Amino acid sequence: MKTIKSILLSTALLVVITGMVSCKKTEKTSDGIEYTYIKQGKDSPKNGEFILYHLVVKNDKDSTFISTYDQKMPGYLMFNDSTPKQNGMDEIFLGLRKGDSIAFESTALKVFGESNMPPFLTNEQNVKIRIGVIDVLDEQGIQAYFTALQEAEMKNQAQDAIKQLEVDTQLIEDYIAKNNLTATRTESGLYYVIEKEGEGDQIQNGEMAFIHYAGYLMDGTLFDTSSKELAQANNAYNEQRDQQGGYAPIDVVVGEGRVIAGWDEGLALLKKGSKAKFLIPSPLGYGDRQSGPLILPNSVLIFDVEVTDVQK
Repeated sequence: MKTIKSILLSTALLVVITGMVSCKKTEKTSDGIEYTYIKQGKDSPKNGEFILYHLVVKNDKDSTFISTYDQKMPGYLMFNDSTPKQNGMDEIFLGLRKGDSIAFESTALKVFGESNMPPFLTNEQNVKIRIGVIDVLDEQGIQAYFTALQEAEMKNQAQDAIKQLEVDTQLIEDYIAKNNLTATRTESGLYYVIEKEGEGDQIQNGEMAFIHYAGYLMDGTLFDTSSKELAQANNAYNEQRDQQGGYAPIDVVVGEGRVIAGWDEGLALLKKGSKAKFLIPSPLGYGDRQSGPLILPNSVLIFDVEVTDVQK
């Protein structure tokens, strides 16, 4: 009998605890957005403090199209109790507290408004939103937070670049062997082939070089060139560019970071009249970023360049 009472007591206690855990507070904005606190914080921000938060937005098919996690950069807003609340979204964001975790679902029109509506959504299409407050910080705190975040991201990018350089180096060396090139490797990982020596001194940092060029992917795809004839031969001709005089040597002030790092380093090895080939690993090119429709993240780039003039 005592055992049965113990079981009944334990069961009743479990029901109470389960009820307490699953009971989540729900509120409604003035325009009808019903939002639920997954976790409710206590500390409200003071005027001038910054609410730091993560945001995830999904469409009605659970496909994420906004995520501060993916962007590796949380959102933030400065709190001011005199800021007018023009709609339900304002009410939700200006009511955030430290520790809050909120989930809700509403129409795209209520969430974004007509002027900020993403083109792939309709007014009445439902979107699902999750907001999690990371912290509430003063101005000094928010600056320190983003400085630390930026430093950590730069460190991660540097580590990723080292690993990618190893991959790219093997790809470049395979390309060199396959095409019977005699190339020189710099300490940074740039490979270059001097095809015509040129005359005079090497180009110095700060000097302006005029360059004819053609840029290729490793599969031979031409992605850009200053040569009209080469563009026409490779189905890459652009009439508008031609009309604007775009098929001509470009001017580059060497060593000032106005071009990719592989160009800055490579051009400083050349002279007026030089012709060369640059084989540029992605960390010295566009890195893990895409550039235009053809240059994908972590692309090795190959450039044929000719220095037509150098000006001090």
